[in-house]
Amino acid sequence: MDTTSLDQKTSETRGETVDIARIMNAIPHRYPFLMIDRVVEMVRNHSAIGIKNVSVNENFFQGHFPGHPVMPGVLIIEAMAQTSAVLVVETLGPDAAGRVVYFMSVEGAKFRRPVVPGDQLRIHVNKERSRGNVWKFNAVARVDGVSVAEATYAAMIMDKLVDR
Repeated sequence: MDTTSLDQKTSETRGETVDIARIMNAIPHRYPFLMIDRVVEMVRNHSAIGIKNVSVNENFFQGHFPGHPVMPGVLIIEAMAQTSAVLVVETLGPDAAGRVVYFMSVEGAKFRRPVVPGDQLRIHVNKERSRGNVWKFNAVARVDGVSVAEATYAAMIMDKLVDR
């Protein structure tokens, strides 16, 4: 049996992995605002699954909420957007060099249950469509297979804004 072709078929079905170094090369976010640790499955121009390991050491837990740490919903949405941005940049390849993916809109955001320290967010992102430099996505964030948040949103890839 030819294991190379079997490995290749498995890879095509599962998609590729993007480590933290490649994420940081694709998007400009850095601590404390980098909201994804890895992309475990990516099918270019189609979908991605991002991972966020939620630690009690996250700076936002100091104020949200003291004694009862809960990850802010807007940061879960941001993790969705960052996962999508990696998908866009990886899909476009060299055409994305020096460009940034910006949020345009968020629709239908729903938060199903709190995300707390020790949780691992699995952010499932699917591209609905893209036209020119505008992309639309839907996403579901899950913890242990249970949906904790979902949203539909649009983003635009464009040149970096210059200092004004």
